[in-house]
Amino acid sequence: MHNTRIFYAFRRFTWLYLSLTFAVLLAGCDNNPVDSEDEEPDFISSLTITPNPSGYAPLTAEIQLSTSRAVQVEILVPGRSNEMADVRHLFDGTAQDFTIPVLGLYPNSNNVTLLFYDDTGASLGQITREVMGGMIISDMPTVGIDAFVSSGMKPGMNLVSYFGHDGQFRPMKPMIFDARGDVRWFLDFTTHPTLNDLFYDNGVERLANGNLFFGDQSSERIIEMDMLGRIVNSWEFPGFEFHHNVIEKPNGNFVVTATKLDAPTVEDYIIEIDRSSGDIIRTWDLNQSLEYGRRVWISPFVPPDIDWFHGNGLAYDPTDDTIIVSGRTQGTVKLTNSNDVVWIVAPHRDWGQAGNGVDLNTKLLQPLDASGQAITDPDVLEGFTNHPDFEWSWYQHAPKLMPDGTLLIFDNGDQRNYSTDVLYSRAVAYRIDPVNMTIQQTWQYGKERGIETYSQIVSDVDYHEAENNIVFMPGAAGRGQMDGAYGKVVEVDMMSRNVVFEATLVAPTAQFGITFHRVERVPLYPEDL
Repeated sequence: MHNTRIFYAFRRFTWLYLSLTFAVLLAGCDNNPVDSEDEEPDFISSLTITPNPSGYAPLTAEIQLSTSRAVQVEILVPGRSNEMADVRHLFDGTAQDFTIPVLGLYPNSNNVTLLFYDDTGASLGQITREVMGGMIISDMPTVGIDAFVSSGMKPGMNLVSYFGHDGQFRPMKPMIFDARGDVRWFLDFTTHPTLNDLFYDNGVERLANGNLFFGDQSSERIIEMDMLGRIVNSWEFPGFEFHHNVIEKPNGNFVVTATKLDAPTVEDYIIEIDRSSGDIIRTWDLNQSLEYGRRVWISPFVPPDIDWFHGNGLAYDPTDDTIIVSGRTQGTVKLTNSNDVVWIVAPHRDWGQAGNGVDLNTKLLQPLDASGQAITDPDVLEGFTNHPDFEWSWYQHAPKLMPDGTLLIFDNGDQRNYSTDVLYSRAVAYRIDPVNMTIQQTWQYGKERGIETYSQIVSDVDYHEAENNIVFMPGAAGRGQMDGAYGKVVEVDMMSRNVVFEATLVAPTAQFGITFHRVERVPLYPEDL
């Protein structure tokens, strides 16, 4: 154990030395590439570099490498600002033939280093090659870094389900920016045969296997894709249309918010797709579990008789094999696999009978104050006013379950308290007791930022467990304001409430006033999860 620690300490020292040396070399040669004819280890049999191998990911490349002996390979793409912007990944195991994805390139010339080790971890040398990255297209946003505390934020980069463009909306172009605001990855499907009209709605996330996945409303498929932009798999769902959100269950199946074809209403079904067979194995009809005729909240975008629920987000609860769905114009609802309501997070005003005959008033949660006492003021219960310790969420998005079971929501705040007098959005956490049917607000952020981070639509919230941070992401801030739309990524320490990272994204044109729908903090190489 002592020797192992010494080895890894030595390797960390070597990495730092190499990074600093590389930075000095770059500073002294105006970022000119290292001579591609520099001396290299004698065990390299062949090496070829293909920029943008799929044709759709301009800041990627692929290296084909063969060696005469078994080696382990590590890749280093140096950051241009400092070593914190480095992209470094150690591939598992030893081999003699490699297909190496190169991720995190900058536009134009990059000096990419491959480092080699034997099966004991001893260094066998390294080589550096020039790898060309494509140009940043004009659709990409400007990214301003407003706060950056490296010791407090979750490591990784920011995968943005981006809505912006420079004049032509489709196809959508997901992108990744680093902690310095530099774009290090994006997809451009303008010339793709099937994704050239991509509309992923809530956006792109990462599967348990490390690939990306998203629903495409244009081709009506769930798409699995690698980081180089190659389609790995896809799933269709006859009889339904995709909208908004798809999530992966622990067993690999997909749960999808859907519209049933030929139905008189939209965005009020949920389906489960078997990952292996592609079959639809479960359907939730919200017209049955909830009350179609309820119109306490309405959508300003679609007539309420058509879009009465507007499902916009999903979460899965493994503790009882249930799903949680956010309906923008109804509330947040937990459902069993039999389509029975477990509880409803929403003001108590005007709930009646579900389509299956259940009295939905029995599914409403009793709010508690900070001391655990029931809040009985009818104006608070029905949402006309707020309690100092408790507020309902309004026209919410992005339900998430924290590890302790706490429900995290992006509370958009549209029509808060049935008014437009005060505008703010929040990240809000609720502790729900399903036995006693109570709800207690345990944490919030965003109210103090006011209209600066108010996002009437879309948006996201996440929890980073290791750092105990909440990420608050209003994706359509400034929508309709004189200064124009923008999106923000605000990472907050839950204990201190200090902002440890904040970025502002401004698109050339924000479609519908939306800069992004969601953002995920991810490592570029999925094996680093």
